[in-house]
Amino acid sequence: MSYTNEQVLEALKEVIYFPKGDNIVSLNMVDHLEVKGNKISFTLLFPKPNDKAAAIVEQSCVDAIEKHLGADAQVRGNITLKAGARDALSRIKHIIAIASGKGGVGKSTVAANLAVALAKTGARTGILDADIYGPSIPLMFDLENAQPMAEHRDGHDVIIPIEQYGLKVLSIGFFIQPNQALLWRGPMASNALNQLLRDTDWGELDYLVLDLPPGTGDIHLTIVQEVDVSGVAIVSTPQNVALADARKAFSMFNNEKTRVPILGLIENMSYFTPAELPDNKYYIFGKEGGRQLANEAGVPFLGEIPLVQSICESGDRGKPVALENNDNPVAKAFDELARNIIANLNKPKGSPFA
Repeated sequence: MSYTNEQVLEALKEVIYFPKGDNIVSLNMVDHLEVKGNKISFTLLFPKPNDKAAAIVEQSCVDAIEKHLGADAQVRGNITLKAGARDALSRIKHIIAIASGKGGVGKSTVAANLAVALAKTGARTGILDADIYGPSIPLMFDLENAQPMAEHRDGHDVIIPIEQYGLKVLSIGFFIQPNQALLWRGPMASNALNQLLRDTDWGELDYLVLDLPPGTGDIHLTIVQEVDVSGVAIVSTPQNVALADARKAFSMFNNEKTRVPILGLIENMSYFTPAELPDNKYYIFGKEGGRQLANEAGVPFLGEIPLVQSICESGDRGKPVALENNDNPVAKAFDELARNIIANLNKPKGSPFA
């Protein structure tokens, strides 16, 4: 009797590593898989030495393989336990989450332009569209028809992000039809996001920007529980209804069960400036509401992004306005935002907002 790698991996998908709440294949814990006839050997990679779950996982692997492939499968004694699970995120210095308490405040636009502004500093930057139900990054980066490549490595399919404007870009939107609605419950969406994060070859990055869905829910909990997020920036408009929901976002990330560092508040659509009157500012959604909320919450105010036609037009064209040179006042605003976020990320431990 002989078996294939694919048969073994399919059997091992039944083995759950409970500290992470997923199967060991999806978590990239199976390494150096070798199948010679009916002899099966592989290494199990664990996040830390002397993992208390190691013996249980090892026995579960034996049980799963014998259940699916039969008692002839020789796997007992051929499993090596090792510390140091492969982590696609291990070579990323900072993961920056962009969140909002409600939809319609321009969160994705801010995330896209922030990623571009970070890349303009010379930093190696990527962006992941984690807005599972409303992915918009493909449109904003002129990648609506793009399809990422995948490579088979060590028994796993690894996603290769698409490179555009000097960034590495990935979105759930690359894998579904543009007009298709995702009818997924929370656990399915969370699992999809986890795969996009961990089954992707991000390489070495200084910053990975995560465009989170609006609100507070399963996706956000998955991020803070599964990923070492360096900090989260909350996007809001100046109007009271948006600020009320931004308060809830602050509360979620400050919760004892999450405790994600808050980099600060970004006020989008702060004021309207007509192209023909660039020095005029019209505060059509209220004035300085974001700055007041930041002071009230005790977090940095990261910057004001004006409401101008060029931001919308550039996003629809698939060329974020932050790509413009520094003479463009909107590009300047995003460059300043990037500098403020970098400064907060680099604050010494123990200082406010670090």
